[in-house]
Amino acid sequence: MAERMTVILRIWLAVSIACGILAPAGSAVAADAKPLNIVFVSPGKTGEVYWDMVAQTMQAAGRKLNAKVEVLTSERNYRTMQELGLGVVARADKPDFLILSNEESAAVPILEAADAAGIKTLLLSNSLIGEDAKRLGPPRRILKNWLGDITTDLTTAGARMANALIGAARNEKWQSPDGKIHLLAIGGDEITPASIARNAGLQLAVAAAPDVVLDRMLFANWTQSEAEQVAANYLGWAQRKGIRPAGIWAGNDPMALGALKAVAAAGITPGEQIQVVGLNWSEDALREIKAGRLLLTDGGHFLLGGWSIVLLRDFADSCDFAATSPHVEVKTSAITRDNLASVATLISTHAFDRIDFAQFRAKAGRCGQYDFSVEALISSISRPGGAGE
Repeated sequence: MAERMTVILRIWLAVSIACGILAPAGSAVAADAKPLNIVFVSPGKTGEVYWDMVAQTMQAAGRKLNAKVEVLTSERNYRTMQELGLGVVARADKPDFLILSNEESAAVPILEAADAAGIKTLLLSNSLIGEDAKRLGPPRRILKNWLGDITTDLTTAGARMANALIGAARNEKWQSPDGKIHLLAIGGDEITPASIARNAGLQLAVAAAPDVVLDRMLFANWTQSEAEQVAANYLGWAQRKGIRPAGIWAGNDPMALGALKAVAAAGITPGEQIQVVGLNWSEDALREIKAGRLLLTDGGHFLLGGWSIVLLRDFADSCDFAATSPHVEVKTSAITRDNLASVATLISTHAFDRIDFAQFRAKAGRCGQYDFSVEALISSISRPGGAGE
């Protein structure tokens, strides 16, 4: 009798799931789940690899999770970003969710307007800082419709990048005549939260290394051309001062690529006489790692795009990520020649539809608990033929 009841229960569960009455936690979206309309106002430029990949992972996740994701691009103009965001808020047919990135603190007026209009908003990559954070407090206190933020631990990333340079220089004994290891740091800017965090990680690593001197902390506005000029000026200065440069820390991959060009132009062989690190997991950086010219690229944070859709799908289905915290922080990882093969194809082809984003949804009774690690990512990727990778 017990065996018969077990069989009946299993049949009932299977029929319920098939009909959308029940959905297994962490599975694909139930058949009757409400389609979501989500707008993302990107601060980046069209063709800017990082922000393009953020948007692409959002849209790939949307296709898996019954969400239409509209992307509006600000072209690195923060006035344009505010106009686009306020335009979304003013629409008669408002989206279910709005995703913003608070670069240079430019998203705050949109965030406040969205709250007044009743649009639920998520901040991605850059949250509130400084006076804005003091004035508005945490998510859902003053701004009830600001659901929270999803960011990455870029302080740890910045430190990991610096420690990789320091370790390589120590192994190769690349000290200057003063017995110190000399580094150049090229940051994106001084006011964006994501930049501040990675710069802080660099400073922590250098402060913990008495044999290291950070000669310059310069800024190149995230661009390859400005970083190339900054690095060229530094290398010329170092030569005049009799300093042997051991490494260049760059806050993103385009700036690392610019530094590589300056290094080569100075007659220095990257990977053999100096090491350079970047951050973004960009295809160009992976090529340089494979060739042995770039030591590593940290990152994976473009996947915040996909992860943000996972959070919003769960929220819409009554599994609120704020059950754990309204602040979701994702760890980044370094790609080196040792683990390059595991993610290179995914990144080089931008085949983000191969990621099973439904696999990352919170399990029943564990709302707000997510595993967005690189290991979980790798295990979720399907081969083009459908088999696991």
